[in-house]
Amino acid sequence: MRRARRALAPALAAVLLAACGCGPPAGRRLLFAEDFTGSAPAAGRWVTCYDWNVDGCTNAGNHEQQWYRPEQVRVGGGQAVLSAVRRPTRGPDGTVYPWASGMLSTGRPSWNGRPRFTFTYGRVEAELLMPREPNSFPAFWLMPASRYTPPELDVVELIGLDGRARCTVHWRGADGRPDAWVRESPARDWSDRFHHFALDWTADRLTWWIDGEPVFTVTDPARVPDEPMEVLFTLAMGYPDPVPDHVRTAELRVRSVRVWAR
Repeated sequence: MRRARRALAPALAAVLLAACGCGPPAGRRLLFAEDFTGSAPAAGRWVTCYDWNVDGCTNAGNHEQQWYRPEQVRVGGGQAVLSAVRRPTRGPDGTVYPWASGMLSTGRPSWNGRPRFTFTYGRVEAELLMPREPNSFPAFWLMPASRYTPPELDVVELIGLDGRARCTVHWRGADGRPDAWVRESPARDWSDRFHHFALDWTADRLTWWIDGEPVFTVTDPARVPDEPMEVLFTLAMGYPDPVPDHVRTAELRVRSVRVWAR
């Protein structure tokens, strides 16, 4: 009986993945897999900061309220938990940020380091349990290994208060100005369970998926990036507006990260 139960679990998992369209893509080669089975982020795969800051980091371009710190990322039970807490945190420039939060990136550990992992074209996917706290800003996205954006591919973001999941491609137009196309899902509570998000990226097409359903397609090759990208999960706070005073914590949970080659 014990043997039968052990055999049933993988089979049941395969059925569930097939039902949502989240299983291994046919004819694809696995490039990157993370199931967070350890007790800390794997040092050979992940860093917990952008490479342009020291003693933590933030995205100053968005005027966010958090300072990312390694201790705000914990791993256990097959999940990575990015935890934001309302705790004044001083950056090296003397700025005090109201929040400490967590991020994961497959980018560089330092400005002169080498990226942990990048890819050009393929399918990237992960399961996320996202926070519902107002003006928390969870994101699963791709940034160029060159460090310069755009281009940028946002697999999913929650911005503001409307509960709409946003899928976005950013590029730089002929006039040199940044531009973007965005598709918004219907509003819902994304903290009810883990949801599966994926992006298929080829030389002439981008297709976004949510829980096995295609939700957005871009077929203009001029809008499609053609350079190596790193994978990021970030939990920013206070974007586009400050977090209400009564909110003290927020969490973004990540599991089952995969990148497949065509």
